[in-house]
Amino acid sequence: MRLLIVEDEEVLAQNLKKILEHKGFAVDMLMDGEKAHSRILLYHKDYDAIILDLTLPGMDGATLTRNLRADDITTPIIILTGRSDTESKVALLNAGADDYVVKPFSSEELVARIASVLRRPVATQTVVHAVGDIVIDTATHRVSVGSTEIVLTLKEYSLLECFFRRPGEILTREELSSQVWDFNALTLSNVLDVHMKNLRKKLARSSNSARFETVRGVGYRFVV
Repeated sequence: MRLLIVEDEEVLAQNLKKILEHKGFAVDMLMDGEKAHSRILLYHKDYDAIILDLTLPGMDGATLTRNLRADDITTPIIILTGRSDTESKVALLNAGADDYVVKPFSSEELVARIASVLRRPVATQTVVHAVGDIVIDTATHRVSVGSTEIVLTLKEYSLLECFFRRPGEILTREELSSQVWDFNALTLSNVLDVHMKNLRKKLARSSNSARFETVRGVGYRFVV
C-alpha cells in the first residue's frame, strides 16, 4: 500500500517515512500544502491514505482537506495536529478528515490509525479476499491456501495485494513499481523480477489454481 506524507518538519517527515516503510508501506513525502494539492489531484488513485500536517506552508492542512473533498477525492486523510481540544477535533472531522493524531504521538498509534482507516469501507469492502484457493487478510497481511499459511516478505505481500485488486488483468511494470515502491525509489526492472520470481515460487508450492503469467515486455497477469 502507498501513503503520502505532507509534513513541513523535515526530520519528523523523514522519521515517519522510515517507520512506515519498515511496516511495509511505500511512502512519498511533500512539505508544501499547494504542491501536495497538485500532486494529489493528479495521482490520488495511487495513494491508499494521506498523512497530513495541520500547519503547512502554501496551504494549511484543514484547507487542503476541504479542497480535496470539494474535488470529490475520497482518499482517507489522517491529520497530524497539536490541537487537542474537542472543538478543533470536530472541526477537522467536519472538514473531511477521516481521523487525527494529536502531537506528540507514538509510531504505534499512527500505524494503528492508518490500519483503522484502511479497513473502513469505501463502497463495500471485506478485510478477507479470495482468488482461487488463495486467501489474503488485509488487516493482518496473512496469506493462506486452505490451512497452510504462506509466509511472504513485505514487498511480496504488497505485490500480491496489487494482483488481488485486479485479477486476470495485465499489470505493467510501471504500475507495480508505483504501487509498491515510492516515486523516488530506484526500482530497476530486475528488482521487480526477483520479487516476482520469489512470490511465484512460494505460491506454486501451495496453490493448485492460481499462477502468474509473464507478459513479455509489458508486465504480469494473475490468473486462476
